[in-house]
This record gives sequence, structure tokens and C-alpha cells, in this order.
Amino acid sequence: MIIIGLTGGIGMGKSTIAKQFAILGAKTCSADACVHKLLGQGGAAVSSVQSHFPDAVKSGIVDRKILGQIVFTDKEKLKLLENILHPLVQEMEGAFIAKAHRMGTKMVVLDIPLLFETAGENRVDYTVVVSAPALLQRQRVMGRKGMTAEKFERIIASQMQDLEKRNRADFVIPTGLGKAYSFKMVKQLVQNL
Repeated sequence: MIIIGLTGGIGMGKSTIAKQFAILGAKTCSADACVHKLLGQGGAAVSSVQSHFPDAVKSGIVDRKILGQIVFTDKEKLKLLENILHPLVQEMEGAFIAKAHRMGTKMVVLDIPLLFETAGENRVDYTVVVSAPALLQRQRVMGRKGMTAEKFERIIASQMQDLEKRNRADFVIPTGLGKAYSFKMVKQLVQNL
């Protein structure tokens, strides 16, 4: 079974590319979806988050907006949150991979925004970076509900630069030339692997 680590900065098109891999038969696991489960009702991270960030938990559910306001302005608090979440996400990814292996799946895609930042490249066979021009990235992200220029700049500053990700990747999928073009690139990659 081939394990692909899919990454890219905010607004680069990771979700679209993950869906394209799925259309071609790959099983996909999103780190963001894992985090949503971990922070939701009955989630495995709720009690730890509550003990460190009590203001962020309401009725047994982590309020992601409040949590974001707490951690994205304080690097130490962000690191603490990452130390809570990253091992749990990796545990969920491991269970996903084990299940896919038992089912005879040929290819899995782990959609991990912080792939290189968490040394995730050591847990996959190939790394794929999704990339788009900075102007298009900004346009996509600024179109999201609740996004502000300040918030966008803060997110960009906290992520590894696109150029560095592309330099570290085994493969780069451009998403600035339309979905048909990126799908052609994904299809070619799947066939080659």
C-alpha cells in the first residue's frame, strides 16, 4: 500500500486535490477532520484542552473560534495545543492506515496541513505539495466567511513558506490552472505510482 502525505498552505487547494485522489480510488484521511472530532462532543482532546484552556470549552465542546483567539496570538500556547492534538491525530491516522491495509486498499492519502512541520514526511512514502500563486491563494482565503486580512497574514506567518514546501516535496500539484488541469496531474501521478 502506498501512503501519500498531502500538504500545502491555506487556500492552496488541498481539499480539492484530496477529493481528486478519492475519485481515483485512494482512501483519504484529513488531519483537520480528525481535529474536529477530537475537539467535538466526547472528543479525546476535550478534557486536555479544558484543563489548559478552560475558557475555550463550552458544554463539553471546544469552541474553536475562542481557542483560535487564545493560541494564535501566543506561540507558547499554540505549541501546548499542538502537543495535545498532534499525537492524537497521528493515532487516528495510524488506525485509518491499518484499516485501509486490512481492506486491501492500494493507496491512502493523509491530508496534513503541517506535514513537514510535524516531521510527517517520515510517516509516508511520498509527499505531495499543493501550490497556487500567492495572489490566487489570498483571493481564495479572503473569500471565506469570517476571514480578515489580519487573520490571513497571521495564518500565513505561522505556516512554512510555499517555496520551502515545494522544495521538500516529492511531487508538486499546481492548482492555479483550473481543476481539470490539476485532476490531469493527480491522475498522472496515481498512474505513475
